[in-house]
Amino acid sequence: MSRALRIAHGAFGRVALLDMDYSLVRHAHPHCHVLLKVEGADTQFLVDDAICPLTDRNAVLVNGWQPHSYLHVPDRPRTLILALYVEPEWLQIFRPGWVASGGPGFFSQPSGEISPSIRSLTMNLAADMMARPDCCTAHEETLSDLMIAVIERFSPWRSFPASIRELRAASGSADWRILRVIAVMRREITRPEDIGGWAKQAGLSRAHFFRLFESSIGISPKVYMNVLRMERAVELVLNRPQSLCEISSELGFAEPAHFTRFFRNHAGVGPREFRNVSRLAH
Repeated sequence: MSRALRIAHGAFGRVALLDMDYSLVRHAHPHCHVLLKVEGADTQFLVDDAICPLTDRNAVLVNGWQPHSYLHVPDRPRTLILALYVEPEWLQIFRPGWVASGGPGFFSQPSGEISPSIRSLTMNLAADMMARPDCCTAHEETLSDLMIAVIERFSPWRSFPASIRELRAASGSADWRILRVIAVMRREITRPEDIGGWAKQAGLSRAHFFRLFESSIGISPKVYMNVLRMERAVELVLNRPQSLCEISSELGFAEPAHFTRFFRNHAGVGPREFRNVSRLAH
């Protein structure tokens, strides 16, 4: 079973040091997501439809809202992975155009060969999180250096708009019917998946709604709803005092065991372990 060794969180987003031997379902994040191997067996992720190796020399790079999954090979040894979930607003501090990390095209490729500097910063951050889990300021400084090195190597950031105003003007918008349904989904994240109901609200057939949603947003309605529910679950587990049973009920799960399974399938570990490990950092 996979384990979380350390979890740091703050304005930058989340950094998780995960000892993985368990595959994850197809999912997405509203963050710039970078996966770096620390030690153990080489492994792989599926990003969109591309199999991307994660090795000592190769990182996996996932844009915001890009579907991906972890593909653990049965009987292969465990892999220690440094998983970065970085908030676009935090990256904006370094360069305005880096807020584009929350959308498509920020990384031009889903994987790439890392530099010696990226490798060194990865190892330093992982080691420091293990040795000094409560030194969040130091971790954030190392993360800053690591993300700058990753973006400068793998992102065509020089071609991004130089200001937020330009970035907004350059970005396209989804179909208005899909945006209307998304607003409903965000208000009703505790309700079960309802493709037929969402299609009806959009005034479309189920098949047309599904195709238009995926072409507009880049992921299926089910994956999108799971993203909303998972991000809300992480927020509650990290920042609220409620019991996990109360959180499970608030999110609309029929049984706490269903919530635990959902959380583990998306994060690699269950919500109780996620909460307990994250508390080491505060």
